[in-house]
Amino acid sequence: MRSLHFALLLAAGLPAYSQKLNPMEYLAPDIPTPQSVVEKMLEAGRVKPGETVYDLGSGDGRIVITAAQMFGAKAVGVELRPDLCEKARERVKSLGLEDKVSIVEGNALHVDLSAADVVTMYFLTSSNERLRPNLEHWLKPGSRVVSNQFPVKGWKPSQVVRVKAGSMEHTIYVYEVGKTK
Repeated sequence: MRSLHFALLLAAGLPAYSQKLNPMEYLAPDIPTPQSVVEKMLEAGRVKPGETVYDLGSGDGRIVITAAQMFGAKAVGVELRPDLCEKARERVKSLGLEDKVSIVEGNALHVDLSAADVVTMYFLTSSNERLRPNLEHWLKPGSRVVSNQFPVKGWKPSQVVRVKAGSMEHTIYVYEVGKTK
């Protein structure tokens, strides 16, 4: 009931999108991650040059852009909202990163993650539970999952990092596939 209530509130707050998309497909509201937290998430995920980072719910693309610019990674943003995809694509193009960063309009619950070395996300714990089967299905041993603020229930983090951004403290959970139990 709680998730239905959340979905209905979210749909009410996004009337233009509730007509086009099923509100049950939303995993979280669009809350951009502060840049200092983005950088700490990618550091904690031990992103290396040449690796592939997937950001689920990529919003304006700041994580995938930072992964490419600062860490030399290839990056894929997966975003449900068409307007945010367009905004992110425009930013990627303006920065000349089209060869390193792509933005996919799609549902994070159904995306093929087999190419990912690192997956980043900023969803509610209940949404992480919904994503967990897809993560377990697609990710290879040694892949890292980095979650901002909310843990993945049933998984044991290999690292927990706390970082302050403004007046808010963020908790970053890092999981390594094959060592999550």
